[in-house]
Amino acid sequence: MFGLPKLMGRIIGLLLYSGKALSLDEITEELNVSKGPVSQITSRLRDHNLIKRIWVPGTRKDYYQAESEIFGNAFHNRMVLQKKNLLLAKKYQRLLKNEQSEETDAFKVNMNEMAEFYELMMEHYQRFYDEWMNRNNKAAQAG
Repeated sequence: MFGLPKLMGRIIGLLLYSGKALSLDEITEELNVSKGPVSQITSRLRDHNLIKRIWVPGTRKDYYQAESEIFGNAFHNRMVLQKKNLLLAKKYQRLLKNEQSEETDAFKVNMNEMAEFYELMMEHYQRFYDEWMNRNNKAAQAG
């Protein structure tokens, strides 16, 4: 539900549900979709560290399974997008620093608020992410 293609969510859901590596053929058959889009989306999901390709002895097919840190990785991806908004606000703050006009005054106020908003968001996101990863690391060490 991150505004991404529905098929992307369906593939993730299937891999989480199955709990094992699935081939492209198995994914397409289970989801009743064509292989082309599934291949493209599995590539995108791998780029975002949400799934990984698995080698299965005795076959030359590609198999995929969910990354062990899929939820932390998905959250980290979201943090990266939010940080881009913060960087954009800071860019305009720098560009407008010495500007004085009625046209730029409102924009400066808005960019200051935007920067403040995303700075606070990033602080909260970072604390949450650190806590989540710490909890997962402890669970992995105990298990």
